[in-house]
Amino acid sequence: MAANAGMVAGSHNRNEFVMIRHEGENAPKALKNVNSQVCQICGDTVGLSATGDVFVACNECAFPVCRPCYEYERKDGNQCCPQCKTRYKRQKGSPRVEGDEEEEDVDDLDNEFSYKQGNGKGVQQWQLQGQGEDADLSSSSRHEPHRIPRLTSGQQISGEIPGASPDRHSIRSPSSGYIDPSMPVPVRIVDPSKDLNSYGLNSVDWKERVEGWKLKQDKNMMQMTHKYTEGKGGDIEGTGSTGEEQQMADDARQPLSRIIPIPSNQLNLYRIVIILRLIILCFFFQYRVTHPVSDAYGLWLTSVICEIWFAISWLLDQFPKWSPINRETYLDRLALRYDRDGEPSQLAPIDIFVSTVDPLKEPPLVTANTVLSILAVDYPVDKVSCYVSDDGSAMLTFEALSETAEFARKWVPFCKKHSIEPRAPEFYFAQKIDYLKDKIQPSFVKERRAMKREYEEFKVRINALVAKAQKTPEEGWTMQDGTPWPGNNPRDHPGMIQVFLGHSGGLDTDGNELPRLVYVSREKRPGFQHHKKAGAMNALIRVSAVLTNGAYLLNVDCDHYFNNSKALREAMCFMMDPALGKKTCYVQFPQRFDGIDLHDRYANRNIVFFDINLKGLDGIQGPVYVGTGCCFNRQALYGYDPVLSEADLEPNIIVKSCCGQRKKGKGGNKSYIDKKRAVKRTESTIPIFNMEDMEEGVEAYEDERSLLMSQKSLEKRFGQSPIFIASTFVEQGGIPPSTNPASLLKEAIHVISCGYEDKTEWGKEIGWIYGSVTEDILTGFKMHARGWISIYCMPPRPAFKGSAPINLSDRLNQVLRWALGSVEILLSRHCPIWYGYSGRLKLLERLAYINTIVYPITSLPLIAYCVLPAICLLTGKFIIPEISNYAGIWFILLFISIFATGILELRWSGVGIEDWWRNEQFWVIGGTSAHLFAVFQGLLKVLAGIDTNFTVTSKASDDDGDFAELYIFKWTSLIIPPTTVLVINLVGIVAGVSYAINSGYQSWGPLFGKLFFAIWVIVHLYPFLKGLLGRQNRTPTIVIVWSILLASIFSLLWVRIDPFTSPSQKAATMGQCGVNC
Repeated sequence: MAANAGMVAGSHNRNEFVMIRHEGENAPKALKNVNSQVCQICGDTVGLSATGDVFVACNECAFPVCRPCYEYERKDGNQCCPQCKTRYKRQKGSPRVEGDEEEEDVDDLDNEFSYKQGNGKGVQQWQLQGQGEDADLSSSSRHEPHRIPRLTSGQQISGEIPGASPDRHSIRSPSSGYIDPSMPVPVRIVDPSKDLNSYGLNSVDWKERVEGWKLKQDKNMMQMTHKYTEGKGGDIEGTGSTGEEQQMADDARQPLSRIIPIPSNQLNLYRIVIILRLIILCFFFQYRVTHPVSDAYGLWLTSVICEIWFAISWLLDQFPKWSPINRETYLDRLALRYDRDGEPSQLAPIDIFVSTVDPLKEPPLVTANTVLSILAVDYPVDKVSCYVSDDGSAMLTFEALSETAEFARKWVPFCKKHSIEPRAPEFYFAQKIDYLKDKIQPSFVKERRAMKREYEEFKVRINALVAKAQKTPEEGWTMQDGTPWPGNNPRDHPGMIQVFLGHSGGLDTDGNELPRLVYVSREKRPGFQHHKKAGAMNALIRVSAVLTNGAYLLNVDCDHYFNNSKALREAMCFMMDPALGKKTCYVQFPQRFDGIDLHDRYANRNIVFFDINLKGLDGIQGPVYVGTGCCFNRQALYGYDPVLSEADLEPNIIVKSCCGQRKKGKGGNKSYIDKKRAVKRTESTIPIFNMEDMEEGVEAYEDERSLLMSQKSLEKRFGQSPIFIASTFVEQGGIPPSTNPASLLKEAIHVISCGYEDKTEWGKEIGWIYGSVTEDILTGFKMHARGWISIYCMPPRPAFKGSAPINLSDRLNQVLRWALGSVEILLSRHCPIWYGYSGRLKLLERLAYINTIVYPITSLPLIAYCVLPAICLLTGKFIIPEISNYAGIWFILLFISIFATGILELRWSGVGIEDWWRNEQFWVIGGTSAHLFAVFQGLLKVLAGIDTNFTVTSKASDDDGDFAELYIFKWTSLIIPPTTVLVINLVGIVAGVSYAINSGYQSWGPLFGKLFFAIWVIVHLYPFLKGLLGRQNRTPTIVIVWSILLASIFSLLWVRIDPFTSPSQKAATMGQCGVNC
């Protein structure tokens, strides 16, 4: 995949494939073959036995396990193979353990402990012998049981099966790398009458780790013991290493993260208050239902219905926060285990996605800063690939990305040399801090000044491109060589791919390699459904799988830059953890924002959600996916099930209480796991073969038709791309090193064609799920329903930072889009209320998802409840009858419990009271405006088919002063309902006070409850009122017109009601005057 070799554009459906701006025929640099036969527990080389053969721990299935892991398992583990569960037999030179006496093999007493003698020399011997075999022996994979030929050319991608006869099968350990035919292959003779799955053929359990398995750490201990023996003094007796080196080995065996529980004195009190609040609510509703207001029955009934819904909404929001936790990562242990100095990095490859649509609403300079922060991330450059999705096919985005790639050659080495943070230049140079702190290199000041000048020149070039793009030529845009820009029509254009940085030509000014940078614009044609952002993300999944195939994916919005250069390492502490990695679908980072006003008037930071709600979910099954700043396991996006332990597969508490504990025999758990996986993964784990290989090797299989059906089922699931399908079996990521880059680019154009997803499971079970503008909630929900868990990672330095709309109108439109997506999910088949009960979704996690989709409905009772105070003040009636002292106690206790719950949440979460109060205020503002509109728009879209346009949130920079955008007023119909509520309550307060003044002292008592109710509404809407007034209390004309209109309407109603004259006074007046008066 050569960088700067020109843009590739084409359409698979139209059989078009062209190379634009081709500059040369430089041969691409081949990828290194990092795959070798490695231990499936610790990842190190399996090595050779004393006889020179490949070390085989299990004589039944030949599951690749190195000797230290084998010895550790026999001594401290369950003494059986993790693949076929057969008990390990004692190998030559192995020490005796309990149970060896039962075996019939002859003991090797002479060499029982010989492998440990000589300070690890025996270990060194077979370790070094195995290093020479790395090119020929490779690891097995859960999804890659044997070599998968490509259907197009017949070239093999990974391991193969030797010839086998019908009466006698020979099987060797599956491999994911290339095999030298001249090298000997270890062969195991098996019983043809046994099930081949027991020998690993077609097995999906190749890389499962037994829970609590610590063999990798033991291996590291042995390596450390031998590595530091020469020239070292003060070694620990019997180990050959110093105390410092022993400590390093101890650190290597430690977990990569830990859970920090909330202090019990805080959490237990918090739970007690929740239970007490629930009890008080029961007594409160018992009183409210049994004490109606006869003279205001309609108002009373409305208020009770609203209060019951508020209680249900509180339960859905509160109980998922029952078990909040914090987490801490250990980056030093990650480096010690996978990224040691002087050794090839074993960290997993990661593909990073950046999505953008409209460069006029999402400024190219913002996108450029995000891309620059990605390219400068602290991670091995050969394992990072950045894909930028331009779903608007804008030439401005393409040219800006070309400028960004050139500037990155200077910016990236500067960042890494001086370890600066953040690595987005706009935000680094804008920091108002002492930038010389902790800087010791004399050249730093000079280089920083030069780099700042370079960046300012870069900004000027980007601004020139933006200015040029303001007016589109009549004939459309043309490229530098005169070729018409393929994306002139954003709704009808071919797919486009440009590799800006990569293995060939991707070097910085210091001569070091840079991460890959790829521009992608998927094909769009009239008459096809493109599914907005979700469709663009699925196109990136397929393109990245064909070109680089990183084991993990991370997606960010174009305005969310890397604020922490070690963010990828933070995610890998969970993804590459032996205990968590195989069942973790994604690691979600909190969203943090720049450029928000000090008081956060419209709750843009959303601190309560990110620091309270998501922490609570992290203690259950994990946080919901919030759309950006999330690192995915690629296998989870492919719709595969997680590798769960026996404890994870236990029935949940509801099943246990209803059906009782499942009784199992000795092998009950194992059969349960196998059956569960067999149903889910059978179709997706059978490899594909081209037709010629099928005909030649059909003797090894009983049914050729089953393979053909498997091939068809895979094409139906993933689409008709054999290269992409083959990549789905490579769980650890990477592509074959001898693959032709030209064929990959052609295949990449194929997988982004607009008809590729037709009659497949993309958007239904695979990738980002379609059906809602908030595809993030739906995608995360589907993964959790399959049994995956997610992790919430909050490093001390925020991983990502973005921009948020601080303007009132933009903020309401953003909230409207989120709420509309929730309503769409509520009315779809994927609604959490009824979907996924056959999966592994936990009860409290389901409640959290239900809460995320039903919260817009709360707008209906909320707006009714906010109007009730004004009606009570205008009519002189109230929703509560005169209460006794006993009933008053329950009202007081309810208010106390509400405040106590909030205070205790602030205590264990660390959230400030101002952030909590802003969240409460915007809950009312959004509920009376955007959420209300979302309910009706969602109903129109689902029931009547009337679609609403997707509005991209503006990410404009603040060029007119500090928070100038905060005071800009943009008319939108969303402000009408809250404005009406405000005016009604203000009129009600004036009317109520006037009535009390006119009626005397005795009327003030009943008035206070009504006034408190109305003032509660106005105080919550106060930020909205300030937004209407704008800067220096300049009220927009449209607001004045609406206020006068609404005030006039209510004045007329007031005259008609005539509250200052009681019915008795009216009757007396009628009686005195009579009809003829």
